[in-house]
Amino acid sequence: MPRPLFCAGWLAALFVPAALAFDIPPLASIERSCELIGKRLASVNPEDCRNAGLRTSLTGTVQGQPILWRDYRSQLSRGNSQRILLLGGIHGDEFSSVSMVFRWIKQLEHDRFQPFYWRVIPCLNPDGLLRVPATRTNASGVDLNRNFPTPDWNETALPYWERRTGSDPRRYPGRLPLSEPETRWLTRHIERFRPHAIVSVHAPFGVLDYDGPQQPPQKLGFLRLHLLGAYPGSLGNYAGVYRGVPVITLELPHAGTMPDAAQSARIWADLMTWLEKSLPEGSPLRASPLYREPWRAPAQAATLPGVPLFSDWTP
Repeated sequence: MPRPLFCAGWLAALFVPAALAFDIPPLASIERSCELIGKRLASVNPEDCRNAGLRTSLTGTVQGQPILWRDYRSQLSRGNSQRILLLGGIHGDEFSSVSMVFRWIKQLEHDRFQPFYWRVIPCLNPDGLLRVPATRTNASGVDLNRNFPTPDWNETALPYWERRTGSDPRRYPGRLPLSEPETRWLTRHIERFRPHAIVSVHAPFGVLDYDGPQQPPQKLGFLRLHLLGAYPGSLGNYAGVYRGVPVITLELPHAGTMPDAAQSARIWADLMTWLEKSLPEGSPLRASPLYREPWRAPAQAATLPGVPLFSDWTP
């Protein structure tokens, strides 16, 4: 049964004035961070979190929380040539996205013979998660999934927010791209880790979304493909559309309840199968700077169901 959950380097310099790009180190320890997450999420045992080998970011969030992360390497002699970035908790009120990534951390701890090199970030937005009540936005009131540096951000992000969302405060993109320490930190990791694919866990739409090159999976477990479109400043738009890195977005059906163990295992198995079949060997498709060569893939895009670039969906 589902379990309830009650309890950028050069990019920063390019897009954000130096005064806004100043980052501070985290003020909380990993022990304190795990304790707070465990109090918020019934599915996360603080001791398991402390013993998971997670590292703390050198950059603190707006409220000084660390962003926890860890790398998992394959033990196969042929493994580690393809890098996967897995993250949850971009929106702090999507509890199940954080819990699912912690569940998959246990999977990676016990499956060292899987073929990929993973970088795992259970919760990008701990400030939003730990607030009472939890919030979609970070502590500055910015939707982190609208704050990534898409090239047309200055022309589109705020007009889209005002006209298409009615200035919904839950979807405020910030005054500038990369205005937030959390998005600057993640953008630096994308730039340096250079993932071949990004898996981002969200809730509560109960669908599978996709941005970028390659043919998308038609389903992962019980999640079926339903393209939601791209948004100014979203991770899918930034990494998938403009950087050419496949972004698989798992929209779980409930923000406060995880899929059961069998459903989670099915999603994981299907994801691993798609990654093994679909990702190219060697370097990621694009490594050139964003401002030089926006990703263009009309042939692949034409084969996908038609979804306008800025969709009426507002996940």
